[in-house]
Amino acid sequence: MKIEAAELHHLQIPLVGAFRTSFGTANFKDTFLLRLITTEAEGWAECAADPEPYYSSEFLAGAEIVLTEHLLPRLVEFGPDLGASDVHSTLESITGHQMAKHVAETALLDAELRAHNVSLRRHLGGQRTQIPAGVSVGIMDSIPELLDRVEEYVAEGYVRIKLKIEPGWDIEAVRAVREKFGDELTLQVDANAAYRLSDVSALAALDDFDLLLIEQPLPEDDVRGHAELARRVRTPICLDESIRSARDAATAIALRACDVINIKPARVGGYYEARRIHDVCAAHGIPVWCGGMLETGVGRAANLALASLPNFVLPGDVSASRRYFDQDITEPFELEQGTVRVPEGPGIGVVPIPEVLAQFTTRTTYLDFNKSR
Repeated sequence: MKIEAAELHHLQIPLVGAFRTSFGTANFKDTFLLRLITTEAEGWAECAADPEPYYSSEFLAGAEIVLTEHLLPRLVEFGPDLGASDVHSTLESITGHQMAKHVAETALLDAELRAHNVSLRRHLGGQRTQIPAGVSVGIMDSIPELLDRVEEYVAEGYVRIKLKIEPGWDIEAVRAVREKFGDELTLQVDANAAYRLSDVSALAALDDFDLLLIEQPLPEDDVRGHAELARRVRTPICLDESIRSARDAATAIALRACDVINIKPARVGGYYEARRIHDVCAAHGIPVWCGGMLETGVGRAANLALASLPNFVLPGDVSASRRYFDQDITEPFELEQGTVRVPEGPGIGVVPIPEVLAQFTTRTTYLDFNKSR
């Protein structure tokens, strides 16, 4: 199919509450949606980059520049035989910028699958239609506030609780949750690279709490350090930011730097590379789960399709819409007995609600590629 035009809808959506991690606090979801208009159908995708380059070197304004000035023009030049499977090789000459590439690939894939009336779940080879849902709990101002929040999520039916941690907010927070909710609560922690190998004693102290895993304790480029840490703690080590490709996953597994991998499609450049990582992990007996970036329904829908693949055996960060938003931009995703349903419509299976999209749009950019030729 040939790309004719594109729209970027810049959004700012209030979160239901501040979400604090080791690298900052968010009160709004700032993002942009790409609406890609082709000769066959339209496709939608959501940019996962944050406004500031803290979680990743990529950031929202940079992703927009790379997408509009480098990625989309190359895809337009490909011509009318362009397919979503061509995106990776077509854009390979551009170094990095995985989150921007994810937007381009996902929007084209959505359009292609809509044109053929095929769901993303079926296209990727997903098997499940309901995905076990975990929930991520940010760093709080106090232990009582943390316990109240966890209690809310447990009552709602989430099957796994993830606590964000950082030095000074780790052992006591985990101990308090474990003591109140008992060993039956599936509990894991996420450090977002806030520790160093010299903090091994603090990380080893978490072994006492029977955690499912410790996610990304060390910097993303310290795979050797993770391998050393994995030898010195009993709790399984999960890599997140360190994994940007199937090659990275294979290297980390070979070095025994992880026991689990969190796959975020935006971080690795799209759903095809995410599936390759899934397959590498499955071949080596490494379980995976699908992480989240506080996505709206557009991003959440596609992540649910990925999480339906067979080696996603741990609950993902695929929470209900109301975990983050009073009003999602699509029909809301609901928690159903601890699971969230995978959309079965063509493509990603959802589209923004026009009036809600207009409500949260702060700026729209339109690109007409017919005029440029």
